[in-house]
Amino acid sequence: MSEKSIFRIVMTISIVVFAAVVVLNKKILPVPEVIPSFVYRLPLLHAILNGTCFVLLLFSFIAIRKKKIIIHKRINITAFFLSSLFLISYVTYHWLAPETTFPKENSLRTIYLIILSAHIILAGVVLPLILMSFWYGLKNNIVKHKKIVHWTYPIWLYVTFSGVVVYLMISPYYHFPV
Repeated sequence: MSEKSIFRIVMTISIVVFAAVVVLNKKILPVPEVIPSFVYRLPLLHAILNGTCFVLLLFSFIAIRKKKIIIHKRINITAFFLSSLFLISYVTYHWLAPETTFPKENSLRTIYLIILSAHIILAGVVLPLILMSFWYGLKNNIVKHKKIVHWTYPIWLYVTFSGVVVYLMISPYYHFPV
């Protein structure tokens, strides 16, 4: 497959994911009358997945610095798998669960919204970078892999860390049925 074809696939996947998130946030898809109880546990799962990916990315960086390429690849594949699981869970949650907002009267609201906004924007930006980084890495195109990972790594690291921070800040305001 040519690099151009891969780029088209990556951009198509990224656009479809972005469109799905926009549609889910507009709440235009039908929602079942009874929301399955597992849905209310998904935000905690999201934080766990993000936190785990954050730690894995740190270990991946250490592994590649020590030239442990096989370990680096395995860790990154695990982080990729967990991030994919996160994305599926995130889409499920935002389709089914009611929206939770950070209270306007809370003095931390501005900080929360800044972190959340950066998190959302960078999550959208990092998806195609992650996909291209993986493509180059798996194809052993180390020159291009290193070049794109220079941008991918810090953004992905921020997104995983800020995902946990966002969860910790908003979780006291979840009002889910028991």
